[in-house]
Amino acid sequence: MTEKKYHLIGIKGTGMSALAQVLHGKGYEVQGSDLEKYFFTQKGLDEAGIKVFPFSKENIKAGYTVILGNAFADDHEEVLAAKELGLEVIRYPQFLGQLISHYTSIAITGSHGKTSTTGMLSHVLSHLDKASYLIGDGTGQGTADAKYFVLEACEYRRTFLNYHPDYAVMTNIDFDHPDYYKDIDDVVSAFQSFAHQVKKALVVCGDDKETPLIKAEVPIWRYGFKEDNDVVIKNLTKTTHGSSFDLYIKGEFYDHFNLPTFGTHNALNAAAVITITYLEGLESRAVEKQIESFKGVKRRFSEKFIHQTVVIDDYAHHPQEIRATLDAARQKYPERVITAIFQPHTFTRTIALLDDFAEALKLADHVFLCDIFASVRENAGNVKIEDLAEKIPGSRVLKLEDLSPLLNEKEDVCVFMGAGDVQKYEVAFEKLLRQQEENNR
Repeated sequence: MTEKKYHLIGIKGTGMSALAQVLHGKGYEVQGSDLEKYFFTQKGLDEAGIKVFPFSKENIKAGYTVILGNAFADDHEEVLAAKELGLEVIRYPQFLGQLISHYTSIAITGSHGKTSTTGMLSHVLSHLDKASYLIGDGTGQGTADAKYFVLEACEYRRTFLNYHPDYAVMTNIDFDHPDYYKDIDDVVSAFQSFAHQVKKALVVCGDDKETPLIKAEVPIWRYGFKEDNDVVIKNLTKTTHGSSFDLYIKGEFYDHFNLPTFGTHNALNAAAVITITYLEGLESRAVEKQIESFKGVKRRFSEKFIHQTVVIDDYAHHPQEIRATLDAARQKYPERVITAIFQPHTFTRTIALLDDFAEALKLADHVFLCDIFASVRENAGNVKIEDLAEKIPGSRVLKLEDLSPLLNEKEDVCVFMGAGDVQKYEVAFEKLLRQQEENNR
C-alpha cells in the first residue's frame, strides 16, 4: 500500500476509530471528522494525537484518500467535496478488506463474543509475534512489519462479506439485527457465505446450535465442551479469581490454561484463540502465559469500586449476552446481590426478543430498566420499556432525573448493560453515590 494521507468520515465509530489508530501506527498521516459529542472511542484518538474535526466540507483537502463510515450516505457534504476534488472515496469495510490482504489475517465473527475474542487473540499474537489488530471496542494497533492482522468482522448488513481472511473464528450464530435480517435462516445464510471466503481454516464453536452446520472449502475445527469437538474443554474450574481448564486436541491432552476472566463464555473464547495459535504452530506455554495476562476489552465487564458498591459496565444488548454477563458476575461475586440496570437497544430488537430479554434479566436479583435507545436507522416502534417491565416481576423503570431508587442497591453489584447510552445512567449513579458518601462524613 503506497504512502498516503487519510481522512475518515465518522472517525469516532468503533471500527473507524480503531482503523484510524491502525493507520496512524503504521506511520500514515491520519485525520477525521465526526459529531462534536464525546464518545468513549475518542480516548484512543486523543492519545494518538489524531486530529478530529466537526463535519465540514472544508476538512477535505487535496492528497487525501477519504474513508467513509457505514453510518453515512454518499451525499454527505464531505463526500461531495472529495468527489469535486477527484479524491478516492472508499467505504470502511471495502478499505479494510483490501488492507488485510497484506497479512496473515484472522477474522473473528459471531453474534456474540467477537469483541472479547478479538481482544484476547490480538493480545496473545502481539506479544508473541508482530501483529496489527482492529477491535470493535474502538481499539486499533498498526505495527510495522506485522505478520498478523486480527480483525473483528461484523455480520450486520453482511459487512463481513468484504473480507477474505486466511482464518476465521465463528463464536456462535444467533438471531439479531431484526431491522436487517428476516429470521435465523437469513442470518445463517450470511455466515455460510462468509465461510466460503475463508482461505486456510475455519474455527467454529461446536457447542452452538447453528455453527456446526456451516460448511467450507477449508478444514473446519470445532471447539467446545462436547466430546465430539476437535478441541475439547475439560475440567473447567470457576473461582472468584477466574477460571482454569484442560484442553484436549484431537483426543490428546494439549495443555492446562488459566484465565483471569469470568463466565463459561470466556472459556469458550479462550479455546477459539488457542485453536488459532495451535494452527499457527505457537508454543502452548507461551500462549497460556499471555492469556493469563489478558485484562479484557472496553465495555466488557469493566469494573469500578465506589465505596461498598461494585459498578460493572458491559455492552450486553442481546439476551444471550445478558446471560453471559450475569453468569460472570455470579462467578466473581457469589455472595453479593446482583442488580441489573438494562437499556434495550433499538425498538426492532426489543420487539423481536421481548420474552427472551425478560427471561435473561430474571437471572439478576433486582432489575431496573431504562428507556429504549432508538437507533438512527429506525422510527419509534410499537413497544415501550413498560412492556418489558411487565414481564419481569419486581422490576422498576428508571428515569435519569430520579436515580434515588438505585441508592437502595448501593452495596450491591450493579451491572449496567446496553449498547446505547446507558453509561449516562451509570455516571449519574456514581456521582450520586459519591455525593451521599460526602454527606455522611
